[in-house]
Amino acid sequence: MKYILHCSILFVLLNSTSFAQSAPASNYIRDNFQKFEYKIPMRDGTKLHTAVYVPKEASASNKFPFLMQRTCYSVAPYGPDAYPNSVGPSPTLMRDKYIFVYQDVRGRWASEGKWTNMTPNVPDPQPANTKGRNKSKTAGSPDESSDTYDTIEWLLKNVPNNNGRVGQWGISYPGFYTAASLPDAHPALKAASPQAPVSDFFFDDFHHNGAFIQAYLFTFPVFGIQTPGPTTKAWYDDAFIKTGSKDGFQFQYDLGPLKNAQKYYKDNFYWQETVEHPNYDAFWQARSILPHLKNVRPSVMTVGGWFDAEDLYGPLNIYKTIEKTSPGTYNTLVMGPFGHGRWSRETGHTLHSNIYFGDSIATFYQRNIEAKFFNSFLKGDGKTGLPEAYLFNTGRNEWRTFDKWPAPYAQPMTFRLAANGQLAQGSTGTNAYSEFVSDPMKPVPYTEDITTTQGFTPFNYMSEDQRFAGRRPDVLVFQTDVLTDDMTLGGEIMAKLKVSTTGTDADWVVKLIDVYPPDEPNHAFMPNQNITLGNYQQMVRSEAMRGRFRNSFEKPEPFKPGELTDVNFRLQDVLHTFKKGHRVMIQVQSTWFPLIDRNPQTYVENIFKADAKDFQKATHRVYDNSVIEVQVLK
Repeated sequence: MKYILHCSILFVLLNSTSFAQSAPASNYIRDNFQKFEYKIPMRDGTKLHTAVYVPKEASASNKFPFLMQRTCYSVAPYGPDAYPNSVGPSPTLMRDKYIFVYQDVRGRWASEGKWTNMTPNVPDPQPANTKGRNKSKTAGSPDESSDTYDTIEWLLKNVPNNNGRVGQWGISYPGFYTAASLPDAHPALKAASPQAPVSDFFFDDFHHNGAFIQAYLFTFPVFGIQTPGPTTKAWYDDAFIKTGSKDGFQFQYDLGPLKNAQKYYKDNFYWQETVEHPNYDAFWQARSILPHLKNVRPSVMTVGGWFDAEDLYGPLNIYKTIEKTSPGTYNTLVMGPFGHGRWSRETGHTLHSNIYFGDSIATFYQRNIEAKFFNSFLKGDGKTGLPEAYLFNTGRNEWRTFDKWPAPYAQPMTFRLAANGQLAQGSTGTNAYSEFVSDPMKPVPYTEDITTTQGFTPFNYMSEDQRFAGRRPDVLVFQTDVLTDDMTLGGEIMAKLKVSTTGTDADWVVKLIDVYPPDEPNHAFMPNQNITLGNYQQMVRSEAMRGRFRNSFEKPEPFKPGELTDVNFRLQDVLHTFKKGHRVMIQVQSTWFPLIDRNPQTYVENIFKADAKDFQKATHRVYDNSVIEVQVLK
């Protein structure tokens, strides 16, 4: 179990220096960079461990910008003579030469201080200006913005031969630290790239619209145990759950109600916080970075993957928020055909689950998008030549550029969930309905791939074949006729369900699916020879909604049995062409296990504390005038 978790953590970290903790350093890094380690003091006296790699040719006449990553996942290898195999976001930028900076955030690894998940931002009490921003924050209220500010201030003064410009990047949690540097940013921070950034743990990672992501249960030791002090060794290894099985579904099922996880995590502070805050209360609201992204001054390139099982909400909403609050800021969005952070390493053939998108797409991104962004703002004149949005069409397997996202010329289209199983255009329905029995004791699995159910986080399900689900009686299926022309969905998706239930609570899962024609040939790089692409049901987008939050995430409320009720929620954006000969399908279900925890379907104040007796069967109805609103690009 420990090995599986550690491998998955590496996938999360991806291009971090910690990749090379136990590997011999490459000659290139040792030959071309000089490593220094510092304990940089913050305004409250806390010292943060920082590794700095300076190009050997740096001099008073040859100065370099900083490119920094702040992380909770370790900046190993530790020691001034220990070098990693690579530095920077990509081989391209590594060879372009920067002063690369890696920092353990407070309370993690070799840094001092107390660790906090998603440190709440403390707004600067003084008006923003170009010289003293952020310095007015008191010593007793540091946050990630002030820690970044203080780090930059120290680097500028103490690392010679820098050109006075700083860039920052990070993937996943380090993506949050990058986004969190933007409020009250240091004036030397010129370019920031939050990549797969966490933005709000009630909608990213640990929850989706308030539904707990039970697939994350194994991750809590990494995030919920304080270090005994600065350390270069993992302190949480003994806290991982030892399942004695490779079948994560069965382990999670046998665990029963979530209250039974207490026996594993009674001393885990983050688990206790999660259990005690089941609603979107002040605890979670304070940890969202989105409300603080105002008057952003650094140039921003937010990066995400269309099939990111962890952080798809984050990049889209960080980009859109900055667009609204900071209209004069250089702000661009990049979305590729990737799972979580996979654009940071070249895989040759680019696949997600069984779907092939082309070759060397990560290298194209690194050379033609990412490098242009950082080089332009940190070494050049800021003229990147990049579009507002650089997005990959996952149906045509090609990059598209946009001057604005969502595209203003996109045309709205409404699909109706007709009671006869037809996905019909238009919103005019009848009093008819489709119904199914939802049994928490027989939940719909989220994946057929048992090997992925015990890793650090889910991955392949985001584009996985959905035939296994659509053939169950507790999954409703609606599909179009065979398309006679290509149809490109590009933009936002809104589910507007009209439902009823015999219970008092329910979850609602909506999946947008591309149904391939029966004669679709397999591509040459199929990772699973037991899969055929003929009639493949590729999940393109999906989302869960915990029904109790249908009117308010802060104040949940039960359903009234048998009463027609509106449940409206947004799926994340999409850019996907459904080709001629394919079909568009929508699946609707109420369990998705163990991706999300099981709803008891009996309303209780706190599902984390529900008893086994609370879990009851219920009959759910989806009425004929339920619709899915999409945007179509001609």
